[in-house]
Amino acid sequence: MYSGDLAKSAVVSADTIRYYERNGLLRTAPRTASGYRIFPPDALNRVHLIRSALSMGFSVRELADVFGERDRGGVPCARVRKLAAEKLAALEAQLRDLRKRRSELRRTLTEWDSLLGRTPRGKQARLLEAFAATHPKSRLRKSQFRLLTHGNQKREKRR
Repeated sequence: MYSGDLAKSAVVSADTIRYYERNGLLRTAPRTASGYRIFPPDALNRVHLIRSALSMGFSVRELADVFGERDRGGVPCARVRKLAAEKLAALEAQLRDLRKRRSELRRTLTEWDSLLGRTPRGKQARLLEAFAATHPKSRLRKSQFRLLTHGNQKREKRR
């Protein structure tokens, strides 16, 4: 099967097929006399497998290592299982972080609504500055914000 036919059958671009081949996900295809690459019929299954594994979070490098081991007759199953478990753990950590950030953003919006309610019409509420000054991850920025605001006040008093 020509690389273009493989790409069409797999619903990917020809560039994707070349990328997979360059990175060791597909075996190097022999070329015809005119330079066209010819892939074996099982290459389509491999492309589907690659796409599926990428959607699970496997990296191209990880897949190249796993497929390389497999193609040399090795048994990478335990390694694949371990990589998948690591991806699950990372995803769960991201979910915890997202939930925490969602709660923080909800709290911030409530605080901002209150601040906006106390701010006279036509005046700046300085919402982002209020967030930076109270956000737990902004301790460094908090001290920098104080320097900026207090420094400006001192300069203004001197004038």
